[in-house]
Amino acid sequence: MRWSTLFIPTLRETPAEAEVISHQLLLRAGYIRQLAAGIYSYLLPAQRSLLKIQQIVREEMNAIGGQELFLPALHPAEVWQESGRWEVMGDNLFRLKDRFGRDLCLGMTHEEIVTTIARGELRSYKQLPQIWYQIQTKFRDEPRPKSGLLRVRQFIMKDAYTFDIDAAGLDFAYDKHYAAYRRIFDRCGLDYLIVEAHSGAMGGSQSHEFMIASNAGEDLVVRCRNCSYAANLEKAVSTATAPAIPDPVGDLAPEEFHTPGLKTIADLSAFTKLPETSQMKSLVMVADRKPILIMLRGDHQLSETKLQSVLGAQEIRQAHPHEIVEWFGARAGSLGPVGVTTMRVLADEALQGRRNLVTGANKDDYHFRHVTPGEDFHPEYFDLRQAGAGDGCPNCGGPLDLVKTIEIGHIFKLGYKYSESMGLRVLGEDGKEFAPIMGSYGIGIERVLTCAIELFHDKDGIVLPSSIAPFSVVITPVNYHDALQRETADLLYARCTAAGIDVLLDDRDERPGVKFKDADLIGIPYRITVGKKVTEGKVEFIERRTKTSEDVLLHDVLGRVQTALNVPMKSA
Repeated sequence: MRWSTLFIPTLRETPAEAEVISHQLLLRAGYIRQLAAGIYSYLLPAQRSLLKIQQIVREEMNAIGGQELFLPALHPAEVWQESGRWEVMGDNLFRLKDRFGRDLCLGMTHEEIVTTIARGELRSYKQLPQIWYQIQTKFRDEPRPKSGLLRVRQFIMKDAYTFDIDAAGLDFAYDKHYAAYRRIFDRCGLDYLIVEAHSGAMGGSQSHEFMIASNAGEDLVVRCRNCSYAANLEKAVSTATAPAIPDPVGDLAPEEFHTPGLKTIADLSAFTKLPETSQMKSLVMVADRKPILIMLRGDHQLSETKLQSVLGAQEIRQAHPHEIVEWFGARAGSLGPVGVTTMRVLADEALQGRRNLVTGANKDDYHFRHVTPGEDFHPEYFDLRQAGAGDGCPNCGGPLDLVKTIEIGHIFKLGYKYSESMGLRVLGEDGKEFAPIMGSYGIGIERVLTCAIELFHDKDGIVLPSSIAPFSVVITPVNYHDALQRETADLLYARCTAAGIDVLLDDRDERPGVKFKDADLIGIPYRITVGKKVTEGKVEFIERRTKTSEDVLLHDVLGRVQTALNVPMKSA
């Protein structure tokens, strides 16, 4: 392509509305333009990069036996109602009615749709396993779109679905996708984490997220400094840090004391001159309409995901203030477990073995000191807390860090959630019907590009890996009006094109500095500068990432480019 014919509207100034670096550079480099909140048009550079990412995904999915489909974006409400997700997805699901008043939605994922296809077409175990995938536009009614392409209302996803005879088959399919995802993100040049994750509204027994560490991220991942352990904060387990001071010794009886106006653990800690690790935090939750008292160490936070898993509850919420007063006779801030008999009391494992702690007395403005779990109240112990920075790794004991991340891929073992709820049955080898077991596997296409920019940029712009850059090489004649420079640039352009190299010729009537800045801004990995040394039969070869340059003889340029791009040598 010749730059003079292209529409690449680069900007010199950073748009005020762009906060994260990827959003700033996508706008400045002419990749995207915003139509509405969370809705973007993809211009030439973005589209070329996104198509390259999709091709990498397609090649790796085909390599594991994936069959590419293309499914509707507009769905009748009935299929989502069958699975139960019409209600579960809430306002995140775009909903509309057709002219006949029938309820419809825009697909944010396609588990229901592939299940209806399988239900109508799969008859026998002999047709299993199946791997179906698509690359398609999805919709999510995101309440607060922000950060450019990181939180949007319309996006492109690769979603895949597997159908297997049994759990062993699902394990095999899951492992194939796990390996394929690693190859995809390796080929895209990304530095990523693989973390244990919670399945959420997708359902299922196991899932992993593929994450990019970035300050622009909104997810927190717990990562060990010494080994490979990594998990989403919702799922992570750890060994709690030691209490700040030892517990008082002795078999002490609970002692009530006045705590006027103290409502928070921090206030109580300051009042008692005891650290937060010597306090017990009381949280009242409602799980499937039943109240539950949760006890945590004062400096710990509840993981509602872990709590929901422990209880097997469909719905969990915090108790309302009037409910707390009705059940405890006191307001939040003065609650505790002593004497509670009307509800289950659950305690985090970090409280097991502790003695003589401080907690609420279930009397406004009063607390107890010297309360010992297992003696003064008898809880059920579970891992209920969020892991924290400095906690011990469950694998090696090393210190854990909290890292902000961006999710680029997520794989799920769905189990029988959809096949059972939607009546998918096939005949087994024994002639009896059974429900196939399913898996679901997603990749955010735009997020791959966005995360690459978050990872790889400098003060001059985007520094993309060549596998996903909009162009691999740009040929930049310093003065295209100079006959020898023009003839040389055109010749190199023709040779690169004939060799299958994704090359751009900057034939614009612009100053050299403008050309160089634009090439750096949009992230072209290599530049061939045709300048005065062309009279000596030489051009300059520059690597965008390192800013290193070298003089190369004209007859060696094509080979130098092919070596840099790691592509097979092919004569032009």
